Amino acid sequence: MNEVSPDRNSVDKQVALMAAAGRNSGSGGSSAPSANADTIHALLDGRLGDPFRLLGPHRVNDADADADAPDLYEIRVYQPGALGVEILARTGDDEGHGKATVLGTLQPYAEAEGFFIGSVHLPDAKAYLLRVTWPDGRGGRAVQIAEDAYAFGLLLGELDIHLLKEGRHRELGRCLGAQTVQVEGVAGVRFAVWAPNAQRVSVVGDFNLWDGRRHPMRLRAEAGVWEIFVPRLPAGTRYKYEIVGPNGHLQPQKADPVARATELPPGTASVVAAGDPFVWSDAQWMAERGGRQAPSAPLSVYEVHAGSWLRVMEENGRSLDWVELSDRLIPYVVGMGFTHVEFMPIMEHPFGGSWGYQPLSQFAPSARFGTPADFARFVDRAHAAGLGVILDWVPAHFPGDAHGMAHFDGTALYEHVDPREGFHQDWNTLIFNLGRNEVRGFLIASALEWLENFHVDALRVDAVASMLYRDYSREPGEWIPNVYGGRENLESVAFLKELNQTIAERCHGALMIAEESTAWPGVSAPVAHGGLGFSYKWNMGWMHDSLRYVEHDPAHRRYHHNDFTFGLLYAFSERFVLPISHDEVVHGKGSLLSKMPGDVWQKLANMRAYLSFMWTHPGKKLLFMGCELAQWTEWNHDASPQWELLDDPRHRGVQQLVRDLNHLYVTEPALHARDADAEGFRWAIGDDSNNSVFAYLRQGFHRHEQMLIVVNMTPVPRHGYRVPLQGDAAEAGVQWEEVFNSDAAVYGGSNIGNPGVHRCDGEGDGRGLTLTLPPLSTIVFRKGAI
Repeated sequence: MNEVSPDRNSVDKQVALMAAAGRNSGSGGSSAPSANADTIHALLDGRLGDPFRLLGPHRVNDADADADAPDLYEIRVYQPGALGVEILARTGDDEGHGKATVLGTLQPYAEAEGFFIGSVHLPDAKAYLLRVTWPDGRGGRAVQIAEDAYAFGLLLGELDIHLLKEGRHRELGRCLGAQTVQVEGVAGVRFAVWAPNAQRVSVVGDFNLWDGRRHPMRLRAEAGVWEIFVPRLPAGTRYKYEIVGPNGHLQPQKADPVARATELPPGTASVVAAGDPFVWSDAQWMAERGGRQAPSAPLSVYEVHAGSWLRVMEENGRSLDWVELSDRLIPYVVGMGFTHVEFMPIMEHPFGGSWGYQPLSQFAPSARFGTPADFARFVDRAHAAGLGVILDWVPAHFPGDAHGMAHFDGTALYEHVDPREGFHQDWNTLIFNLGRNEVRGFLIASALEWLENFHVDALRVDAVASMLYRDYSREPGEWIPNVYGGRENLESVAFLKELNQTIAERCHGALMIAEESTAWPGVSAPVAHGGLGFSYKWNMGWMHDSLRYVEHDPAHRRYHHNDFTFGLLYAFSERFVLPISHDEVVHGKGSLLSKMPGDVWQKLANMRAYLSFMWTHPGKKLLFMGCELAQWTEWNHDASPQWELLDDPRHRGVQQLVRDLNHLYVTEPALHARDADAEGFRWAIGDDSNNSVFAYLRQGFHRHEQMLIVVNMTPVPRHGYRVPLQGDAAEAGVQWEEVFNSDAAVYGGSNIGNPGVHRCDGEGDGRGLTLTLPPLSTIVFRKGAI
């Protein structure tokens, strides 16, 4: 970092010159207040918290002396590098061309380069324009005409300031950052940024040649927020903040943490977002969303990495943009029968290889895929097609890139000071300091930005386990206990509860889904009942156990039977999502198909049986893109899934199986209505480890909503296999019909099954069905009317 070293040799002369400014300007008048050595020292040193005390218009005569005379103002501007500054009268034509009235010419001072001062009569303090002449770099001159940024008063209201300080400003994306607004009839951009420990903050961009001397901001000290209104800036303007830290060091130029648009990486500038609100057409979806996403509703999620779902290989493997994804992805996901599409983080992130999980712009969709309006239009079109949209969201940590939030104002502002709390060793990232009101408010406002302003239907909160425990992935001595000496991160717990309560209050029907891999109790329990308040929790235990089971050779599965059944011991302790996510098919773990043992036929049959077991098991569903193709290779974000495999009927059969499983799951209440209710599940056979057979009943809210599922995880067909049934499942006259068979020929199976209608036989506890179990299969029967 470079030391700020302004020229301080002639400050005393500057004071004297400013006292004479009125005379030198040719307009007469006396010196204005605040023109003293300390103030000028502070400006030149980058320590002046309120440059408005020195710059802009300052009334210098007594307005009551002559009621009919315009007031006399001394106008001071600091335009380093300018050749001259004139004061023009504001008229209907505010471009200042042609016959613009020149009210005065400000005088430069060699001893204070860039200062221009003069006095003019004005009807009010803002009734003027600045016409600044610059060298154009080619030996000529360029003219810039605009209102004086330092002629405008306070910008943020007292309520804004209060809420910012409290960390309760829920519309932070419309308060901080860059907002296209009109201030007193003048169009431009209001910039505001939280940097409480900075000596100076300036906004820089193309509009001022990235020169931090030209637009130093005003400090609203009570909230630590800096603000300025720059007239005539349009949407689309690139900008950053130049910050001098408390030690006098100039920080690297910083992107805006609350920017709502960014430039395309590898560029790192923020962009002034368009101010026009998006016109939504999804009112019916939003009104019905609460019912669509109720715990009793089906939830089947297709997880997508937007950048690699379908690369355009003819154009250097570029990603599809939001318009193209609307045209291609939405119809595909809907056609596959999924209820929701979930995107890995689309918030702007500097490193594409992080897949979005190291974001720096928590309020801005990545420019890789288009504009914010393009993303909003994608969501709108998804809702029109009956498809919900879920975003992965990362409040646990952020990368330490120099242009980002790390050491933002020269101090550990967003992160902890102590690396035992503030540095994540696994990901080489910084951990948000959730003990600060402003940081909590920043993150909650980010969540609301996506849910309220982009109509997103759910957030999947990443790495919750890393937030809950202070010793997460740390050895003894590498972490700091909480105030009670424990390992629980109390600040994170309080944040998550506040987050989920706020979402529940403001975003009707929206879901909050936790990626949480530990036994923390009550993750999906209401906050009022002592829980964290999430809608769902990923069932990582089920995922690990069930994948471990299917990776075993079928001959050895009898010794690992518990891996398939253990999840039912806790399946109803939370509201769960069963996830086969990107994490299971990357980093050397292989594809889902490659995990399956046996020859090609057995691998495909294993995978069909496993997916069918997943879709009939209690819990909502999530499947990562490419798994529905039974692709051979693990996911590579620089390539697309192996779509060419669909030319092979065996892989096309797996895709058809997933489509049919979704249809079955959505249309049969027994398979989704009581996912989190123990009354919705009953074992028929849970202990036949010798044959690796499992049988269970799923029950809806109504007596007739009942399904029987039988799973055979060996390649041995079993004829005359007896499945005992009890209670209403075994009543006389009850009919059972096979409605799904993962071994069907259409899916690439051997087409062994149980056609026709089946009735229970036997007496007492011996009642049941006699069935044929296809090899490596899951078969599903629907209970018919008596």
